Amino acid sequence: MLRHVNEDIYSSLLYCIPKDQHDEESIRNALLSHPEVEFISLAGVDLGGQETDEKIPMELFLEDISEFLNAGIQTDGSSVYLPEIASLNDAKVMILPDKNVNWYVDYNFDNINTANYKPVGTLRIPSFLKHGKEKVGSRDILRRAIDNFKGEVVEIIKENPHFLEEVGIASFEDIDDVIITSATEMEFWVNTPADIVDEEQLSISQSLKEQYWKRTKGEVRTALERTIWFMGKYGFEPEMGHKEVGGVRRRIGLGKEGHFMEQLEIDWKYSEAMQAADNDIFVRDLIEDIFNFCGLEVTFDAKPNEGVAGSGKHTHLGIAAKLKTGKFVNLFSPKDMKSEYMTSLGYGALMGILKNYEVINPFVSSTNDALNRLKPGFEAPVCIVTSLGRSKEEPSRNRSILIGLIKDFDNPMATRFELRAPNPHSNTHLVISACLQGMIDGIRAVFDKKATLAELEAELSKNYGDEGFYLEKNRQYRSEEDVYELSQEERNRLFGVPPRTVWENIVSCKSGGEKRKALYHNGVFSEKTVISFRYTAIQRWANELLGRIIPNNMDIVRECKKVHTEGDISDLDVVMWNKINTMRWYLMKGSMDTDSLFTRIRKELEEKNYDQASELQVEMSEKISELKELYYAYKKNQF
Repeated sequence: MLRHVNEDIYSSLLYCIPKDQHDEESIRNALLSHPEVEFISLAGVDLGGQETDEKIPMELFLEDISEFLNAGIQTDGSSVYLPEIASLNDAKVMILPDKNVNWYVDYNFDNINTANYKPVGTLRIPSFLKHGKEKVGSRDILRRAIDNFKGEVVEIIKENPHFLEEVGIASFEDIDDVIITSATEMEFWVNTPADIVDEEQLSISQSLKEQYWKRTKGEVRTALERTIWFMGKYGFEPEMGHKEVGGVRRRIGLGKEGHFMEQLEIDWKYSEAMQAADNDIFVRDLIEDIFNFCGLEVTFDAKPNEGVAGSGKHTHLGIAAKLKTGKFVNLFSPKDMKSEYMTSLGYGALMGILKNYEVINPFVSSTNDALNRLKPGFEAPVCIVTSLGRSKEEPSRNRSILIGLIKDFDNPMATRFELRAPNPHSNTHLVISACLQGMIDGIRAVFDKKATLAELEAELSKNYGDEGFYLEKNRQYRSEEDVYELSQEERNRLFGVPPRTVWENIVSCKSGGEKRKALYHNGVFSEKTVISFRYTAIQRWANELLGRIIPNNMDIVRECKKVHTEGDISDLDVVMWNKINTMRWYLMKGSMDTDSLFTRIRKELEEKNYDQASELQVEMSEKISELKELYYAYKKNQF
């Protein structure tokens, strides 16, 4: 169906009920005029980033629309994952509609409404999750973070009227609102189903840059164009879709196309923070639905293929003042864009993220897959460092840093920060929430100090070992060079040691000291929600190690078999195979006296000795990589 779109049918669908049309009469009229929308679903987001989806018949919703909108529906802990919050003996959770964001219709292209031959739709209503008296979902945390940030920034500007001169606002009374904007860039891999990935060819293709921004073909082209078309209908304002760096060229034989695997990226326009996070989830589902309908598999994993680039989801953050005249003023952009990098509020916001990143990072990269992507060599950030540009007149183009200042001298409204660490599965609601808490921490420090722009530039650009009024002494926070040209030891010294495992990253939520206070400030994150998030991440980490990573590595060990024969052998064959076999035994076999490495990891996880399990995971990863390289060289040495 999607490959031969009937424009009349698809152009007449209901795609969105905008936030300014959420009165009962407008909702009822929209739904009654579109009988293909047969269900509604209240979409709360738990702390693991999963959306609720319950199919409620439309007639039931319309019977008592007021009750649904004002009281929501009740569910329990089995419907949403809120460990340490919704327990068996206290499982009641309320799902409460959010009337202040757009509502989108999710269409099932495989199910056709018999009355008008249009696909059956479900109106998805983004919602909050309430347990007892506390709102505990990801959207609830972001709502508190937005309200807190706006309130504090307004108060800071009121108390520091000199800031208005920096951005060209005449009077504090001219400000109507503070707007937080965000946008994400969605990267993903697409391939023909049930084919085995040729990792060597993927790696070679990437090194030769054979795929980057190349023309799409066949089913991929169709699916990409259809996705962009539908995004336009929904009002997401797509800006581009293109190939990314990874992929293997398709092969054609006997009149049909064979296996192919490609990496794509789709970008769309920014929105206010909550809407941007909601859109991120909806677009990801839309991409998967359309590509699947075109017979293609999609993965949003951060690192689906070892040895080639993973998929990121760069997240952009901006702050603007909405004036009573309707004009918007970017609070990061100075009046003279070429005389200063940014405003004092911008410096404070950026330094706040950098200083507090150890407690922000768990919400950005909370899975094994996420950390697998964050490796030097693939333009994936591992160092807590920023770039502003080599000069005030030259925007930053440094792709080796964690977060950068993005500027367009011809468009002051475009000034923003780009956080490069998130991946497609990162929970954008929590990523933005944690960043906002870090930003306001830095902004308060900057305005408490009454620092000049020159002092702020010096603070952010300080050398390792220099004292700062806010940033840590034994850290460097800015680099205009490729940080990967430094040795790992030097990067660790200057920018801090990056976490090697999920456990090392997640414990920052618990052991972050003073930095934890930034998260908890004004109750945005609560002890209860952080404990629940931490529990979710740790259980997912441990279960994945036990259920996927170790079994997958066992398969790798089993695949390493002796291939030389006695009549076709060299001394090098013997030496290499003996080394390979010794590693196989160490990893998997063990002995009567000594457990294998895999068994030791299992035991430590079962006994919840997570520090030891984490260290052994690092060793396992290193040993498996060494084994694969050695076995590859061994096979290459055979006739």
